[in-house]
Amino acid sequence: MNTIAIVDYGMGNFHSVARALRAAAPEADIKICSTARELDQASRVVFPGQGAMPDCMRTLNESGLREAVVRAARDKPLLGVCVGEQMLFSHSEEGNTPCLDIFPGKVRRFDGPQYAAASQAAADQELLKVPHMGWNRVSQTRPHALWDGIADNTFFYFVHSYYAEPADHGLGVGETHYGVSFTCAIAAANIFAVQFHPEKSADDGLRLYRNFVTWNP
Repeated sequence: MNTIAIVDYGMGNFHSVARALRAAAPEADIKICSTARELDQASRVVFPGQGAMPDCMRTLNESGLREAVVRAARDKPLLGVCVGEQMLFSHSEEGNTPCLDIFPGKVRRFDGPQYAAASQAAADQELLKVPHMGWNRVSQTRPHALWDGIADNTFFYFVHSYYAEPADHGLGVGETHYGVSFTCAIAAANIFAVQFHPEKSADDGLRLYRNFVTWNP
């Protein structure tokens, strides 16, 4: 059976992710997992996260799941979501926090008020709010199996104050604009990760989860 482990290290909307996955793939065995053994035994891993990066990394380390996540990232289909995507990089400006360093790159904070919404006339510019919260278009910067059936420039739901800046721009498969254009989806080998929340993104979010369940990298 296709067993999908959702990493439960105490910092994430695990139950919302589980409900979305069960709706997208009712035939799959979806488990919220809090032990390294469960992650090692799963065929696929979803790595969500929300909250402050220092707390996420501390809790992940204390949970004993850090190395199991790293092992999964080497050889299993792995989907990172929100802070789960950010944690894959080397370092975050939030709390000057070292991350998992699976991909070289840093996590930066939106500079907020110095940026103005590009869609507004210069005479009527409105300063952007941080956190970035709401629906934004995602431009698919290169093809990928997880985009199957999802139109380019589809809206997905975001809630974040920080965003990943990969050292290798070739990692990017999706980009959105909020004051600045930033990479919001990355992919390499068996890993796909997104800044937005598929579980909060209606039918297209469910389609992305469904694509992950059937993806054979």
